[in-house]
Amino acid sequence: MPKYDFGINPPYLNAAGSLGFAPRYKPEPNRPTLGALVTNPISLAPRTPSQGPRFAAYPGGFLLHTGYPNPGLSAVIRLHAAAWSRSPLPVIVHILGQSPAENAQMVQRLETLENVIGVEVGLPPGVSAAEASAMAKAVVGETLVIVRLPMEQALELAPLMIDAGAAAVSLGAPRGALPAASGKIIEGRLYGPAVFPHALQIVRSLARQNIPVIAAGGVYSQAQAEIMLEAGAAAVQFDSFLWT
Repeated sequence: MPKYDFGINPPYLNAAGSLGFAPRYKPEPNRPTLGALVTNPISLAPRTPSQGPRFAAYPGGFLLHTGYPNPGLSAVIRLHAAAWSRSPLPVIVHILGQSPAENAQMVQRLETLENVIGVEVGLPPGVSAAEASAMAKAVVGETLVIVRLPMEQALELAPLMIDAGAAAVSLGAPRGALPAASGKIIEGRLYGPAVFPHALQIVRSLARQNIPVIAAGGVYSQAQAEIMLEAGAAAVQFDSFLWT
C-alpha cells in the first residue's frame, strides 16, 4: 500500500471534537502519542448547541448530536491563539465554513498564526460533488489542507478533493438514527468500536487508488491504528477513544 509523509510524526492525531479548542493533551498509559493536534470544529459565526436529546447508546458504540457549538472564529482566535503558538505540537484548525467564500476568509486569518500548520475542512453530510470541490479549491494555497469527508461519501468524493489540491482526506463519523430514552428518534454521528470494520474497508479502497487518507472511525487501540497504517493510511485519527 502507498505511504505518504505529511511531516506529522508519529502519524497519530485526534479527531476534531475530541480534545477541545486548545492543546491540553498529555500522553498517558494506553493513550497514543500524537504528532499534531486538531481543534474542535470552528465556524465563522458562533453556533449554539443542538436542542433536545443528543445521545443514544447502541451495542458497540453510541450516537451523538451536538450541532458543533463554538463561539466563532474571532473569539476562538482571541481565546486560544496564544496557546496554539506555545503548543509543543503543531496545530491543525478544523473549519466549518458555510460556503467557499467563508472557508477562504477563515483560512486567510489562520495561515498567519504561529504554529498553525494547516486546516481540516469539514464537509456536511449529503454535500454534492460540485459543492465539495468548490469548498476545497477555496482554501488551497500555502497551508496544509485536509478535507474531512462524510464517511458514506468518501469513495465518491475523495478523488475530487485531491484533484482540487487537498493534501489528504480524512473520514468523518458515519451518521445514523436511534431512539433516545424518551422514545424520540434522533439523528447524529456514530462512534465506537463497531465503526472500525467499515472505516478500514474505506481506507483500503482509497489507498488502492493512491489517495492520501487519514483513517478514523472506531480506532480504540494502538494495534488497530497499526492495522490502518498497514492498510495504507497516511495517518490515523482517534476520536471517542480519547474521551474514555
